[in-house]
Amino acid sequence: MTAAPSPPPAGIPSELRPTLPDWAQVTPERLHHIQRVAELVVQWSERMGVPDSERNRWLKAVWLHDALRDAPADQLASYAPSSAALPALLHGPASAALAKAAGETDRGVLDAVRYHSVGLAEWDMVGRVLYCADFLESGRTGLGPERAALAERFPAEPDFVLLSVARRRMLQLIESGWQVPQPTLRFWNSLAAASSSR
Repeated sequence: MTAAPSPPPAGIPSELRPTLPDWAQVTPERLHHIQRVAELVVQWSERMGVPDSERNRWLKAVWLHDALRDAPADQLASYAPSSAALPALLHGPASAALAKAAGETDRGVLDAVRYHSVGLAEWDMVGRVLYCADFLESGRTGLGPERAALAERFPAEPDFVLLSVARRRMLQLIESGWQVPQPTLRFWNSLAAASSSR
């Protein structure tokens, strides 16, 4: 496991190169996942023509979202003692808590990191981008060619892709037999309401 900042993926401009924080605990495999998410986010930001400041917000969330994914469960619980998340989902709230303690003040970035595994109805674009990119990065298996098609479609139709990803993640959650967390229910209901009103 590494706890030191790592090099960012190739192709990211130097002024937009957030890296893992020094408190990160990730395996090499996890680092590769984070890098693939960052690469996808950069592709989307370029195709969508977002300003550098917004792309930097997206990348900060990417580098933080799984920064503690490989930390021990008791450590995660100590970082996020007030979180009601299932133990397997504590890495998001724990990473957000440490990022905030280290000086991160962007509410959108912190909410994106905190809720990236479950969804949040109040997300701004950074949360929506992270949620989709985390699910659609090229190393994910199980979706087959549909993964690449949704990833390709995101810059032109982010709302459609967000709803598609949320639907698949809800189905996975239901099939797992786990309880559906309240933020996930609210997130899904907000997406479904928005979709039906179009």
